[in-house]
Amino acid sequence: MTIVPVPRVAVIVVAAGSGTRLGGGGPKALVGLDAHTILRHALRGVFAGPLAQVVVVAPAGREGDALTDALEAAGGRRDLVTVVAGGVSRQDSVAAGLNAVWPDVEIVLVHDAARALTPPEVFERVVAAIAGGEDAVLPVLPVVDTIKRVRSRTVVTGVDRDELAAAQTPQGFRRDILETAYRVADREYTDDAALVQAAGHEVFTVAGDARSFKITTPADLERARATVAPIRPVAAPLDTPPVPPRVGVGTDVHAFGGDGTLWLAGLEWPGEPALHGHSDGDAVAHAIVDALLAAAGLGDIGTHFGVDRPEFAGAHADAFLRRTAELLGEAGWRVGNVSVQVQANRPRFAARRAEAEAVLSAALGGAPVSVSATTTDGLGFTGAGEGVAAFAVALVTAS
Repeated sequence: MTIVPVPRVAVIVVAAGSGTRLGGGGPKALVGLDAHTILRHALRGVFAGPLAQVVVVAPAGREGDALTDALEAAGGRRDLVTVVAGGVSRQDSVAAGLNAVWPDVEIVLVHDAARALTPPEVFERVVAAIAGGEDAVLPVLPVVDTIKRVRSRTVVTGVDRDELAAAQTPQGFRRDILETAYRVADREYTDDAALVQAAGHEVFTVAGDARSFKITTPADLERARATVAPIRPVAAPLDTPPVPPRVGVGTDVHAFGGDGTLWLAGLEWPGEPALHGHSDGDAVAHAIVDALLAAAGLGDIGTHFGVDRPEFAGAHADAFLRRTAELLGEAGWRVGNVSVQVQANRPRFAARRAEAEAVLSAALGGAPVSVSATTTDGLGFTGAGEGVAAFAVALVTAS
């Protein structure tokens, strides 16, 4: 008779978030990365890690969808899967997951489904640290950016980044410590490590992983999609004649009358009226996108960023241009350079031209972008101050 080992470990996968900032049209964990959901990708890493009971905390009313993802990710270990409904807050959801943990479990990991690409080695490091005698452990990455303390837009002082680390999940705990900390918690905490620390326990760290970034915004979602479907190199024989560069032209027009402040050429313009559009109405960025797609023969902005893509609603130039550069790369092209002209009475570009060029160039992976601006001597809708027009010319070369 085969004896099936009983797991000492449980992983609570928190997947009950609404995903408002992601704008995916539904719960974040059930938004697709490729042919599969964010949750399915997250569970692949969980099941590839140490043997564990897997408790999925699903959005209320979507337990069936979560169960389908969990059972398919589990493969031959469907007996390890438990699905429960989440609560109003993240803490409520984790508590619901804790209530479903099997009696024999001694170590509990809490993992955000939004960190969908976390590799199994991170789970292994956390479990090993708890099994080695530590009470609470979280994976971290060193902070590499220069950090400033700011008050009302004024820099107060620098912060010593040697003492800083970016916390990730899964966060691991001795079961009895986590359950006690939840019983005595008197307020909401940003993560489970903070809750356990507030209960008087030391929290230790292990190495995290850059792939364990959190999918929160549309730009994060595009980054994750690019990671799970990387650009494949194109092999070419040595005697293949070089592919000549190609040129594309793009244009875009938006009327004033949107909500919030103006975004144009990748910059925010406080005090200026916003443009109306599905995204932020940035006519400059959209003209560049059309020019690049036309040069590469990949359709137009509506083909890839239409109103049927809710993750681009309200998105800024950075998200559009980075995704466009990825599309070109997937098709074997790279951006040579872009020139774009703005026709509008306002805003005045002269003082911020270099800033706009730098932002647009960075979003295209460093390809040079030049921006010029002109008025139309009072002629047409731009001359009447009703909106903004932009015209772009782009050069692409074979990669």
